[in-house]
Amino acid sequence: MEIDILNGDTLREDEVVSIYKANNWSSAQKPQTLLAALSNSHTLLTARSNNQLLGLANAISDGHLVVYFPHLIVHPDYQGMGIGRKLMTAMLQRYADFHQIMLTADIGALSFYETLGFVKAGKTVPMWIYAGGDH
Repeated sequence: MEIDILNGDTLREDEVVSIYKANNWSSAQKPQTLLAALSNSHTLLTARSNNQLLGLANAISDGHLVVYFPHLIVHPDYQGMGIGRKLMTAMLQRYADFHQIMLTADIGALSFYETLGFVKAGKTVPMWIYAGGDH
């Protein structure tokens, strides 16, 4: 299967919601807000095959020093095929010179992110106020 990684791709609500629902992410319950958030990302990458959305990744950044990767999501039917790795590799190349590259990982994804060079953040503790129920 040929997979295209696209920057600035136009997303349709139905395809985005489908992937988020398939992964049981609570943001699927707010489709218009989710699309607005993705559209306003500093960088938005998509993975497509034959124009079908298979996954996406986004970045929030000040554009110079700090970048945060809030979403890396791949449809469950296509996980384990290297799509997430391609998306994150492209993001890491885009932000390679930044001082601080951050993300929050679910426990099950730690080893994946470690293979990409991420490490636990020293003595820092992740904290949040979260309106979802999926973590």
